[in-house]
Amino acid sequence: MLTSNPLHTSGKTVRKSKEPGWPEISVMGLAYFLLVLGIAQIINWTTEDASVSSGISFAALSGIAGLGAFLAAYVLRIRSREAFGIRGTSVRWLLAGIGFGIGVLFVTRIFALVMFYTGVSGNDTQASYESAASGGTLAFIAQFLMIAVLTPLGEEFAFRAVLTNALKKYGPWISIIGSALIFAAVHGLNEVWVSAFVTGLAAGYLFYRTGSVWPGVIVHATYNGSITILTAVVANYL
Repeated sequence: MLTSNPLHTSGKTVRKSKEPGWPEISVMGLAYFLLVLGIAQIINWTTEDASVSSGISFAALSGIAGLGAFLAAYVLRIRSREAFGIRGTSVRWLLAGIGFGIGVLFVTRIFALVMFYTGVSGNDTQASYESAASGGTLAFIAQFLMIAVLTPLGEEFAFRAVLTNALKKYGPWISIIGSALIFAAVHGLNEVWVSAFVTGLAAGYLFYRTGSVWPGVIVHATYNGSITILTAVVANYL
């Protein structure tokens, strides 16, 4: 009699690999919270508010905390890169990641304009990032590497490879929208919330479609990199 686990294919027995679940979500979330809390305190003690060093440090924090949280989930019980979506994908989907990233930039800039012209504004939580992006060539390069390379890797490995991945058993709506809402909530109820939510939707959709974390990393990198470049251009040339 055929059974579903283990699977029988061409006379060979193939055991279905485990997938991330609530244990991985819980460990990832706890590790992320502790890392953010601890490293943020160190940054606040050692740098000035809205300074170049503060912006670069907080940009690095996002990536470091994400990678640390992912590693905690990874070593818990599964220890399989493919199970977490750390796998290759086609060039077509990577290019789609660039397109989605540009789309996220367009949507969020339209929203920012609407907020500006309607007089709705909140606390500027990005002042230190803006200082770093416009603080000279070396500061810009450091900020770009932290925010457009390290941060996308860390946050996508944590929130897509673990969170979106573990929720996919409940279907696309919960997996994509649910993880995007949590990702946005982690960024706080401020002017960044919409950007984080839309980025989470785009990256989550691509992860759900491809099973690979890399298109989402490209979305995230495209958006963050574009914002950093625009900030530097506006501050220095306009």
